[in-house]
Amino acid sequence: MALKEIVEQTVIGLGYDLVEIDRSAGGLLRVTIDLPWVPPVDGVTASEQFVTVEDCEKVTRQLQFALEVDAIEYKRLEVSSPGIDRPLRHQQDFERFVGQVIDITLKAPLGVAAAGQVSANRKKFRGVLELAEQMLGAEVPGVGCWQIVWRDEPEVKPGVKVSKKRPLAPLQALGFTLDELRDARLAPIVSFKGRGHAGGAGVGGEEFESN
Repeated sequence: MALKEIVEQTVIGLGYDLVEIDRSAGGLLRVTIDLPWVPPVDGVTASEQFVTVEDCEKVTRQLQFALEVDAIEYKRLEVSSPGIDRPLRHQQDFERFVGQVIDITLKAPLGVAAAGQVSANRKKFRGVLELAEQMLGAEVPGVGCWQIVWRDEPEVKPGVKVSKKRPLAPLQALGFTLDELRDARLAPIVSFKGRGHAGGAGVGGEEFESN
């Protein structure tokens, strides 16, 4: 059985979501897990839960056994919760983090689709994730229904005071499908008003490592 399949079956079997698998130099196998997301019911969102050290330890022990059974080689195993730059890979991830600031990288530059509004060679964008209006109520939810919205504010030089009367840069939007993305992640913006991402996602930091 392939590594990804073993890890995925083990993690999901224990009641967690598999976020990411990474093999690093030196034989480190890093597995990122999260608690399953519960969609809002009648507009009410369930309170956010976070992965604990005990969760990471439980998954680590089970993974050690599963990897040994299938003779998967590694030197160190690290199981952790997502960080503030949590990757977004699946439809459910995008549904979960609507309204939050994300970074996306397109597989190909915009080209003529840029229409002179941004560089035709641009592939990286940061903005607020939204559902695209034209797809709301679509028969197949999530197919081509995403967009990010942002303002390209001019860079402010250190020591220069910005006038409150300065007009805002125009609002821009980019629609995309998941197939067009090379990478998508929560923007690493830290909130100091309590635990969590500025948009509400839990900050990672819980991990368990085993040799």
